[in-house]
Amino acid sequence: MSATHDVFNQPEPLVGYNLFANNRALGDALKLNAPQLDTAPLERLGALLGTAEMQQHARHANVHTPQLRTHDRFGHRIDEVEFHPAYHELMKAAVGAGLHGSPWSEGPSAHVLRAAGFMLFTELEPSILCPISMTYAVTPALKANPAIHRDWGPKLASRGYDPELRPWHDKPGLTMGMGMTEKQGGSDVRANTTEAEPDGIDDWGARYRVTGHKWFLSAPMCDAFLVLAQTRSGLSCLFMPRVLPDGSRNEMHIQRLKDKLGNKANASSEVEFRGATAWLVGEEGRGVPQILAMGTMTRLDCALGTSGLMRQALSLALHHTSQREAFGKRLVDQPLMRNVLADLALESEAATALAMRVARAFDRPDDPHEAVMARLLTPVAKFWICKRGSHFAQEAMECLGGNGYVEEGGEGVMARIYREMPVNSIWEGSGNIMAIDLLRAVRKADAAQALAEELAPAKGAHPALDRLAAALPSRLEDATTEIEARRLAQDVALAVQAALVCRTAPPEVHAAFCDSRLGGNWGLAFGTLPADAPFDAIIERAMPR
Repeated sequence: MSATHDVFNQPEPLVGYNLFANNRALGDALKLNAPQLDTAPLERLGALLGTAEMQQHARHANVHTPQLRTHDRFGHRIDEVEFHPAYHELMKAAVGAGLHGSPWSEGPSAHVLRAAGFMLFTELEPSILCPISMTYAVTPALKANPAIHRDWGPKLASRGYDPELRPWHDKPGLTMGMGMTEKQGGSDVRANTTEAEPDGIDDWGARYRVTGHKWFLSAPMCDAFLVLAQTRSGLSCLFMPRVLPDGSRNEMHIQRLKDKLGNKANASSEVEFRGATAWLVGEEGRGVPQILAMGTMTRLDCALGTSGLMRQALSLALHHTSQREAFGKRLVDQPLMRNVLADLALESEAATALAMRVARAFDRPDDPHEAVMARLLTPVAKFWICKRGSHFAQEAMECLGGNGYVEEGGEGVMARIYREMPVNSIWEGSGNIMAIDLLRAVRKADAAQALAEELAPAKGAHPALDRLAAALPSRLEDATTEIEARRLAQDVALAVQAALVCRTAPPEVHAAFCDSRLGGNWGLAFGTLPADAPFDAIIERAMPR
């Protein structure tokens, strides 16, 4: 058969590169938030995640999605989810990097180190990080039951990955999940109807029999879950293992797996508890405060995850436009495309700066200022970064044109990113929940003074930032109604991002961010920077190679 044409002007794949080495925004954020941090582990992780082998694992894990097996061939109930081997390779890498538990067993700046690694891994494959994130969040909550924490804590921090359902004492490492949401309640967990009846006391304390359901229970192959159920004293937090200490399977039945827009490699399920055995964690009736504490950590991961997805989408757009030619020159040299790419780069840099700043606050819980920042900025970062994610991904996809919209058997990474973006905005509390949580944070601490201190290092760097910083304290003090809470969350996020970029990025990058986001010289779409913006400097700083 004769050839009809030659294939040319098609970019080479972005593969075989170090995700960390040329991420200047992340590197500079680390210098600000953890200047003494040894970044060698991130160099090694970045090199691994950029390999063709790991990219193939990510593709296979998304194409060959999890499959539910409720029974074996003899009719026995087993409630197991089968994954492609690529899923387990990704999990092994994430656990090996300590992304699930290293902050609970390692030294200073462990949360910042882990946050940077989490962002890098998200660039490769985000959905397998669901059980990683949940294990990170629930581990400290187990301290409320010292006996369980004694037995499970070391293995939850272990870097050994074992996917088999076996008793905890027979495994080198463990993972955990959470089961909170029910059909009728959603974010309103106080509407939960699942009940827990006392069932005696043993080595792990007060034991219960749990009957009810969970509408969303992600990663059902985790070794155990923290679940919410109604006890005699109200909504309580309970520890529910998949395999009981005697080796028998707990009565947690998987009804079906969710068919989701994205997040394909992760198994999200609906489950029924039919007298499942669980143990009390903390006080009866105090389940909601415990869940809120865990939610703070998973919300940080939502902001980190979206920041990582932004970075990967930007890298793909820059890589493509640097090779693809149209109308006589490379796309990256076309004026309008340069505006879009620079605008995306500013957004990505600011998201990275804010997410890493929140991680620093988690490393210093005994510092009064950092404690307020963790409480204030976590819902702000989760709200704003995740809200920007879907718009960001759509614009980055447009840089690739039709090639960006094509799945091509999982090879179309940009399409995967686009489908993944909305989940971080929805899970762990949607935008309205985050805005309301910001109001709660403002009412419980001297947030106005703390925010003023946070913005002080950037005073005088840009007049638009100075104006916003001067107005925010009174707005925080007067924040008594929900109706404007989203606008307040947006403006706090932009002010903190601007102040951070002032300290981490070159002056021209900071000026461009403030001119556009704060100075009223920015349109409703990406690519509306003013003509005098420093396009060359912004784009060069963001290049992935």
